[in-house]
Amino acid sequence: MMRDRESSDEEDDRQNLIQHPKSPLRSAFQIHDVKDRLPIGRRFNFTSGKRYFLAIILPVLVIVLYFTTDIKNLFQTTVTSIKYDGSVNSMRESELRALYLLRKQQVGLFKLWNHTLVNDTSSTDLLSQISLNKQIQQVLLSSHELGNLLIESDNSTDPSFGGLGRCRKVDRDKSKRKTVEWKPISNKYLFAICVSGQISNHLICLEKHMFFAALLNRVLVIPSSKVDYEFKRVLDVEHINKCLGREVIVTYEEFAERRKSHLHIDKFICYFSQPQPCFMDEERVKKLKSLGVSMNKLETAWDEDVKKPKKRTVQDVVEKFSTDDDVIAIGDVFFADVEKDWVMQPGGPISHKCKTLIEPSRLIMLTAQRFVQTFMGDNFIALHFRRHGFLKFCNAKKPSCFYPVPQAADCINRVIERANSPVIYLSTDAAESETGLLQSLVVFNGKTVPLVTRPARNSAEKWDALLYRHGLEGDSQVEAMLDKTICAMASVFIGSSGSTFTDDILRLRKDWGSASLCDEYLCQGELPNFIADDE
Repeated sequence: MMRDRESSDEEDDRQNLIQHPKSPLRSAFQIHDVKDRLPIGRRFNFTSGKRYFLAIILPVLVIVLYFTTDIKNLFQTTVTSIKYDGSVNSMRESELRALYLLRKQQVGLFKLWNHTLVNDTSSTDLLSQISLNKQIQQVLLSSHELGNLLIESDNSTDPSFGGLGRCRKVDRDKSKRKTVEWKPISNKYLFAICVSGQISNHLICLEKHMFFAALLNRVLVIPSSKVDYEFKRVLDVEHINKCLGREVIVTYEEFAERRKSHLHIDKFICYFSQPQPCFMDEERVKKLKSLGVSMNKLETAWDEDVKKPKKRTVQDVVEKFSTDDDVIAIGDVFFADVEKDWVMQPGGPISHKCKTLIEPSRLIMLTAQRFVQTFMGDNFIALHFRRHGFLKFCNAKKPSCFYPVPQAADCINRVIERANSPVIYLSTDAAESETGLLQSLVVFNGKTVPLVTRPARNSAEKWDALLYRHGLEGDSQVEAMLDKTICAMASVFIGSSGSTFTDDILRLRKDWGSASLCDEYLCQGELPNFIADDE
């Protein structure tokens, strides 16, 4: 499903305490019918001879009882006992019904808790209501024989004990961001060039180009689909301009229309000098020239190797790449390390009024929402399970990031236990043999947790109708972005370490505010329990 997305060298149900306030809990709490407890059910089988004996002896017994017992009080006590036991039985039924309703309320409160931010002031009030709910349950349970045991075993649903509340949303304070204003000069352009890896790498490269364009006060030109990916099919380009309130980015076609008589890169200042200037090969240069784009000789700004990029500052960039030329290019900057703290902030390093600048197109967003509404619901885990070409890539790293399927399943099961999610969205390029084994091992409370993938198109299903109607069905890059979008909407996300596909999902989750305290890389902090030898 995702072979085209990344290159090999880049990266039970929660049972209610009280399901129904009747028969199952009667045995648990030892609540029986009055007739089963009162000693009035004795039966005697006498022969006809014994009946005569009884007729003789009974009057004698009545006389003895009359003089030794207060008959009135005896019968009054019996009647009172019957009334009392009936009252207790009714009270127990009411208690069980109340517990059932309280547990339903508790589940609802925890759902709200999981959707509140860590530093949200309303979370304190919500936590107090959860605590009050639990106290009421404890009072009702304390009168029952199993009450204390149930109270002790119920700590898994208390946020302070690490149950449902552990996977709350992460609060990102954007008010203290370090940002730069992007106010470009209308006739000054930065020509974006991205060549490293697949589309996830190119999106990161494009994001860094935006930072450079803002620092240099230039309009960014998105690459043509003839030399790069067709970004218009996966990105909302106009969204970027709206977020800034001005034109800061144009497509190649718009650029070409404005400069039809002079498609020339006036100055080509390479950010990277090694392994080749601008990290561009001859094939890329030929593609640019085939568009009618001419350029001067490539220059290098400094000695910089893609394998060992140096940390650079805003001042470094402004000093080295500022020029009066109308159109400049700096080559691929995917590996550039410029003000990483700025770039990694929620919302990025550029001042704007949106959650994020680079996000999926509107059609992809709507399709993802419809898929989630159809198959997933509001509580699901998303798993990016990168496998194709990942074995060799990961084993070349220290430590390796490629885990045997059973170990991966154990790690996933631990996240499920914390998140308490009933279903998992699986974004993967793994073979069916691996996903089949994984599915058989992903279990919670003795039940298999479904691993859901996007199904093939079915005319009876309407969730993907927008893509079909706009001719985007079957486009591998659109499908890759759709996968990212669904993953970014999940309650909890498990990613693949070393994958830029995962990195882009984490960026979206961070910027959209959907990041969870339970988000993590698969088997984070663990070593693979088996690693193959090198070739």
